[in-house]
Amino acid sequence: LVLFLIIGLHYMGNNDSKILPSKWSIGLESIFTTINSMVREQLGKEIYLPFIYALFFFILIANLLGNIPYSYSVTTSVIVTIGLSFTILTGVTILGLYIHKLHFFSYFVPSGTPLALVPLLVLIETVSYLARALSLGIRLFANMVAGH
Repeated sequence: LVLFLIIGLHYMGNNDSKILPSKWSIGLESIFTTINSMVREQLGKEIYLPFIYALFFFILIANLLGNIPYSYSVTTSVIVTIGLSFTILTGVTILGLYIHKLHFFSYFVPSGTPLALVPLLVLIETVSYLARALSLGIRLFANMVAGH
């Protein structure tokens, strides 16, 4: 349902080579421009823009579905939000391993760390890395359950 709503929204926003853009077209272009500038500032590349744009619209439409009477938002399920966040974490980790190879694991050890502390710091940083995804999933779930 969310996918069909996203496709329908973008179909309505399609300008079809009209001279004057429609309100939907202007709205979608401004959202795209905003997300594009945020991705450029944070990542410096536009290669991740389609994924972030699609994720934004998925969460937006999934949250707005809760405003329909006798309906609920799928993001009020903790399984959906945590599953979404851990799926993204898995994808980011695989992409990081693909791009950086074994250098990816150096992000878990701060520079200048004594060799004796490395095993403990790797454990702490791994827990921190996983807790970030858990935290994002729970925050989305809690905000939706609280009615925000």
